[in-house]
Amino acid sequence: MRVPRLVIFDCDGVLVDTENLANRRLAEWLSEAGFQTTFEYCRKNFSGRSMASVQEEIEAETDVRLGADFVERWNAGLPDLFAHGVVAIPHVRDFIEKVRAAGIAYCVASSARISKMHITLGQTGLLPLFEHAMFSSTMVARGKPFPDLFLHAAKTMGFAPADCIVIEDSVAGTQAGIAAGMRVFSYHADPFSDPEGLVKAGGILFDDMRELAGLVPIH
Repeated sequence: MRVPRLVIFDCDGVLVDTENLANRRLAEWLSEAGFQTTFEYCRKNFSGRSMASVQEEIEAETDVRLGADFVERWNAGLPDLFAHGVVAIPHVRDFIEKVRAAGIAYCVASSARISKMHITLGQTGLLPLFEHAMFSSTMVARGKPFPDLFLHAAKTMGFAPADCIVIEDSVAGTQAGIAAGMRVFSYHADPFSDPEGLVKAGGILFDDMRELAGLVPIH
């Protein structure tokens, strides 16, 4: 496996631990709107997804209507939601520093808005490492599982897809990276992760960020 020229990190679940906070609130909001659901269902089915795509799916498959301002209301509440309790994924900073030390380019590409990443990465002290290159699904026509976001990030950074690797934790994100023609390393330490789905999507599984330095040739 050759040394990558660009490492693309997902944000939620890969750099920062936000999924539990976000999906507990999402389950509450959806249930109040008439889509009776649970935290567990949201964690399994909506992690790694943009709120726009979640709304689109629910309204396409049910009679529930979340409102034209659903996404805006969601984003407006994020500063309060993530004001406390967001932590970095264990040992991910060490891997980022190894990538930097090797002179390999890297960036973050997330379903989340840039404003949300500023909040969560800021809470964990990781923001200074990524301010130079942050990409959001709001920048492309289609979010994950489509490849648009990763292709946009690679093109903007000046690298061919074959020279990129993606660090993901969701099935949708893994599918997106594979569809973009990139190698994908899929993190599954979370108890709500779907290792079988990640493998089926084409990801290379790992469950500890300390493993990555051995899996990814960065020297």
